[in-house]
Amino acid sequence: MPVIRVTLIEGYDEAVRDRLLEGYSAVTRTVLEAVPDGITAVIEEVSAGNYRRGNQRKRPQSPPAAPEQIVRDFLAAMERRDLAVAGAMLAPGFSMVFPGGARFSRLEDMVEWSKPRYRRIVKSYDQFDTVPGMSEAVVYCSGMLAGEWPDGRPFSGIRFIDRFIVRGGQLHGQAVWNDLATFQDTLLNR
Repeated sequence: MPVIRVTLIEGYDEAVRDRLLEGYSAVTRTVLEAVPDGITAVIEEVSAGNYRRGNQRKRPQSPPAAPEQIVRDFLAAMERRDLAVAGAMLAPGFSMVFPGGARFSRLEDMVEWSKPRYRRIVKSYDQFDTVPGMSEAVVYCSGMLAGEWPDGRPFSGIRFIDRFIVRGGQLHGQAVWNDLATFQDTLLNR
């Protein structure tokens, strides 16, 4: 029965503390294969007056949004084609790779590339999985695509998986896998 104790300076909001406790519990479950009901995680808070690092008083800083939320916000902006909002979430050097090896560093180039492939696309999500790391988090999302082909015919039920690299509250990369080309080939061969 592992007990995880974390000491924090007072001032982090409940959502941040919840994320931290959930993360420690999940890592403990994965590494030790401990029974979830046997894992205890506790945050002990220290007042700002009793906390120093590098002999300097410190105050809690607001952490970036959860990696999954950053990805959700980006995908929602892309679905609306709000490239200004989506672009503000990208780190310098961001790159995205689509099926067939198509690579882009600018959202505008990806949108232009997509025009002969589909008129509109919407994602429905089955799940999001975040894999924390020491320098970055990797967020996977999977689900189904629906939308319209360039000629206006609707499509739906196309599987997809996206993999995002999130570091410092920004997106550093995206890799996309989907069955869109398979469905297009099927339609062309009818």
